[in-house]
Amino acid sequence: MTRLLLILALCAPLPAIAQIAARFVESAPKDTFSFTNSGCALGQTTLVLDMSGSAGGLIFDTEDGGAGVEVFQPFEAVSGDVASVTVSDGADVLSLSVSDWPEGAEISFTIDVDDVLRHGDLGQTQVSGGEIAGAEVRINSGGASGFAVFDNTRRATIRGFCGA
Repeated sequence: MTRLLLILALCAPLPAIAQIAARFVESAPKDTFSFTNSGCALGQTTLVLDMSGSAGGLIFDTEDGGAGVEVFQPFEAVSGDVASVTVSDGADVLSLSVSDWPEGAEISFTIDVDDVLRHGDLGQTQVSGGEIAGAEVRINSGGASGFAVFDNTRRATIRGFCGA
């Protein structure tokens, strides 16, 4: 009987694992964030970008004459089922709500990101990989959550169990 239970346990399907690949692309005047879901479908999901730990002290520059430097760009959804976004000019945190996030789908948006802590490799209006390093991306979907930190290649990967 013990062997049968062991065999059944070994044959049981593994839970699906979500993998979210995050990527930042610096491009004046609009910077792009993209998040690709591979692994399993996620329903309603909250995605948070937290720049407070970034090496460059990055902020979102969404309004003319605000906290950023020179050019500004408001949030603009490019792909994905974006239900709502919360971001203020000069903020270092952006929260995005997604209605549905199928496996293989990408969520992407443009916005302006500026360096206010130091004058980076590319100046304050352009963000290098070293400046975004340390920024965090978090997701919460169906009670499951995960996070990752951007590295100096402008990428982060969240791995975790799928939401319910």
